[in-house]
Amino acid sequence: MQIRALEDADWPAVYSIIREVIEGGETYAYDPDWSEETCREVWAGEGQLLTVVAVDDDGTILGTAHSGPNRPGRGSHVSTASFMVSSTARGKGVGRALGVHVLDWARSQGYHGMQFNAVVESNTVAVKLWHSLGFETIGIVPEAFDSKRHGRVGLHVMYQKF
Repeated sequence: MQIRALEDADWPAVYSIIREVIEGGETYAYDPDWSEETCREVWAGEGQLLTVVAVDDDGTILGTAHSGPNRPGRGSHVSTASFMVSSTARGKGVGRALGVHVLDWARSQGYHGMQFNAVVESNTVAVKLWHSLGFETIGIVPEAFDSKRHGRVGLHVMYQKF
């Protein structure tokens, strides 16, 4: 697996992953009615300083991530990131590889740390992954996410100081 910058030709596969994740209703509060244009602006627009894809040896896009400052101005010394993995590639280390790559990038850019604002509590695989990569859960907002499967569940705010 290779992790590289998003290229224009990758967008259809990335958009397919984004649609799959949004429609799944378990991990992102993104609006299922978003247009392709809105999805592209949110995922790969100007606010994202890094947008990458994880690519299998045969060229299949397995997942994607983006990163940039968590807040503007006086909060821009802390980064944030988001990650999506295709359902066919889950459990194969794609999320971990993307996570390590993005954390390394953020450190190299001089960020002070990384903050995740909304890791869904019932997404136990993600919570476990981020803890294993050095994040702490610094708070949980109760019932802040309406999971398709579990109903209202908490959102973890997670942080790692570099």
